[in-house]
Amino acid sequence: MEPAAFVCPQSLASLEPRAWVPGRDSDSRAGTREPERGRLGADSLLDPTRLIRDPQSGRTYHRGRLLGKGGFARCYEATDTSSGHTYAVKVIPQSRVAKPHQREKILQEIALHRSLHHRHIVRFSHHFEDEGNIYIFLEYCSRKSLAHIWKARHTLLEPEVRYYLRQVIAGLRYLHQRGVLHRDLKLGNFFITENMELKLGDFGLASRLEPQDRRKKTICGTPNYLAPEVLLRQGHGPESDVWSLGCVMYTLLCGNPPFETADLKETYRCIKQVQYKLPTYLSVSARHLLAAILRPMPQDRPSLEEILQHEFFTKGYTPAQLPPSSCTTVPDLTPPSPAQSLFTKVTKSLFGRKKNKSKTALQEQDNLSRLVSDLVLTSICPQSSFKEPRLAQEETDGAPSLAESAPEEGSPRSLAAMGSSCEGSEECLTAATVMESALCALRNCLAFMPPAKQNPAPLASSEHLLWVSKWVDYSNKYGFGYQLSSRRVAVLFNDGTHMALSSSRKTVHYNPTNTKHFSFPVEAVPQQLQGQLGVLRYFASYMDQNLMKGGDLPSMDEAEGPTALLLQWVKTDQALLLLLSDGTVQVNFYLDHIKLVLSGWEPLLITFVTRDRQARTYQAPHLQRLGCTPDLRLRLSYVLRLLRQRSGA
Repeated sequence: MEPAAFVCPQSLASLEPRAWVPGRDSDSRAGTREPERGRLGADSLLDPTRLIRDPQSGRTYHRGRLLGKGGFARCYEATDTSSGHTYAVKVIPQSRVAKPHQREKILQEIALHRSLHHRHIVRFSHHFEDEGNIYIFLEYCSRKSLAHIWKARHTLLEPEVRYYLRQVIAGLRYLHQRGVLHRDLKLGNFFITENMELKLGDFGLASRLEPQDRRKKTICGTPNYLAPEVLLRQGHGPESDVWSLGCVMYTLLCGNPPFETADLKETYRCIKQVQYKLPTYLSVSARHLLAAILRPMPQDRPSLEEILQHEFFTKGYTPAQLPPSSCTTVPDLTPPSPAQSLFTKVTKSLFGRKKNKSKTALQEQDNLSRLVSDLVLTSICPQSSFKEPRLAQEETDGAPSLAESAPEEGSPRSLAAMGSSCEGSEECLTAATVMESALCALRNCLAFMPPAKQNPAPLASSEHLLWVSKWVDYSNKYGFGYQLSSRRVAVLFNDGTHMALSSSRKTVHYNPTNTKHFSFPVEAVPQQLQGQLGVLRYFASYMDQNLMKGGDLPSMDEAEGPTALLLQWVKTDQALLLLLSDGTVQVNFYLDHIKLVLSGWEPLLITFVTRDRQARTYQAPHLQRLGCTPDLRLRLSYVLRLLRQRSGA
């Protein structure tokens, strides 16, 4: 059984494990759970003791079943009586935070959690308090936690462990980049959503990273997952979270924590002396990675990035999705066929190849530039696998088909289905980050959106929106050309390089990678780039003479607005997906020329360009609260599915 968290007396963290929703894990012993109840039955609504009312807004919530409890708080399912939205609400009695330092700890947890916005972090919704309690409303995770899966399964397959650990590392890397230490990583704090997505939660013990000489030396966390330096009171650092991650990996693969004994003192002795056994049935790569993580000296442990680059992840199969049945039974995880694996490897080598910085690689880059200069660069896309878009059948639910007849932006037509400016892991992660942000915001918007017959009032202006107003796909020879609303024209070439012409047409911007940038006056472009400049001018002329602007959104002056690169473009049977480096996600539907532009993120702005080219911009929180037309909702749902497919979520 997973041991409880050990904390100092001043900590407000839970003293026993619990799971199910964002909070801590609760044992399922008899007498610790309330009976199951209907969400909004008439009898329960008449019971005033089960209603929670926000004194400020007047909104009321029905308190449902008990989900977990700890030393200072209880966690319940809670449903908004007006909208039907379900939350996990953490209820903290005022009597438990009567002392100033106790209340300050709770307020610090709230402030920290509400500042976190990531796909693999439990979403903080809102909080309020009344005379009796403090209420913290969090994202509801319907499939409990990884602790529940572990208790049902005891051990997991290596592909499953990779699937979960990749998501844990993504959330943990986000925390560390923001200077936040979790300090209580364990199975019960990894929550699982309805679609089997992992969310890192419970920030009761989290703290800000301090310099080495000022790091907190309090022993806190869960005994079986504590790092040696924590037990020795040498302070917490990111390496302590990495150690706990190794203990989590060991527990999932082996069925029990690496240092678990019947006696707590003996467990602590084993941790300090790093005494544990690696079962022989583990794969060689799993054994090597665990041995690398569970090292006594913090500085000797690999970073999160190095862990992801270990052969356990790079050479082992990771499923894109786990079935819900895997929560209780061993799933059938058949890897893709050899042909599919070969196609994936070829695609990665073409669109995600990390370029060697050696002289040989630079010479190859020059050779590619010369090929483009001679206008003889052939397509690097698998032409034989692409079919011309065809009319799609109507969806089974009777919703309008999002189908393609021909792109609005005209010929030349592409034989390529995808292009990307990613050249290595760093750049690919940039595109992945854009998709993750859009996924998180769009998923939250749709999950809580009520039905409506009309859209809410749009924003008065969207003058700062940067979007792709024209595009032309000629990647069967050169690359993907596009014009931004700032009137900058650019080309993402087939070799991964990027060149743009400023709105004044006086400056050329050249990006050999997403992180390297050179600019030249038009008259001073180096000779080896003259060929690419010729292609860029060809695209600019073609779009200017043959293509109409895609909507009535205002143009912005390039000097006043942001600049952005096209990170990735993807063509489906029904639409074109564009990811820009400023976080913008744009989807153009072929059949009716409708466009969706997602931007902003705080809050998310959703711009809907209709068939008659009229643009309306809405704030996602407004749509989430008031709803939207079925057509707009259909489009947003399609974009969500498309992003999920591309990100493997």
